[in-house]
Amino acid sequence: MSLSGRRAVVTGAASGIGAAVAARLAALGAHVVVCDVDAEGAAGTAERIGGEALALDLSRTGELAERAFEADILVNNAGIQHVAPLERFEPERFAFMLRLMLEAPFLLTRAVLPGMYERGWGRIVHIASVHGLRASAYKSAYVSAKHGLLGLSKVIALEGAAQGVTSNCVCPGYVRTPLVENQLADQAAVHGLSTGEVVSEVLLARSAVKRLIEPHEVAAAVAYLCSPEATSVTGTELVLDGGWSAA
Repeated sequence: MSLSGRRAVVTGAASGIGAAVAARLAALGAHVVVCDVDAEGAAGTAERIGGEALALDLSRTGELAERAFEADILVNNAGIQHVAPLERFEPERFAFMLRLMLEAPFLLTRAVLPGMYERGWGRIVHIASVHGLRASAYKSAYVSAKHGLLGLSKVIALEGAAQGVTSNCVCPGYVRTPLVENQLADQAAVHGLSTGEVVSEVLLARSAVKRLIEPHEVAAAVAYLCSPEATSVTGTELVLDGGWSAA
């Protein structure tokens, strides 16, 4: 498969899943725009893959709505996690997470669709989560955003089908990324466990495959959804959850 001549925008690509996706798409020939609020991290990823860095705070949706974007491939990956019981979950934190992980993907998609329609080709991939299919306690904002992202993706798929544009979600379980590592202390606090116990007794408790997923596995799934073999794959979810949702 070659993505030569294609322009890809990958959000949250300074590290973790986003960086792995950016590297995979660049290796296939795409010109990748590495978008992240971390300007230094975005520049580092862009330098490593021969791409272009774009420092942007996607939570500032009022400004984002006015920006123009051109892309043949859009990967909505940027996200954060916050672990707290509902009664102690700050409303502004909840709103911030929905802006970043649901409203921003809507605005970015809205911006790139006209160009995709004009060219008759486009691939939109949302890095959702098994939490788009299942819920976990203490993650009200994250679960809400990811469930919403699956719904948004289906609408995009229906509207874009006649124009050669597909929209799909990749739904991984826990991936070995800074986002997962950074929540271990919070998880330990709310569950009354050590950080070591959190991995085995919380993160992987419902997974049949007892290991964290690697970022390159998610990147491979994204690459498949951008391939010619996936032309008829749209409006659906590619699940990499180690069997979590099978039970």
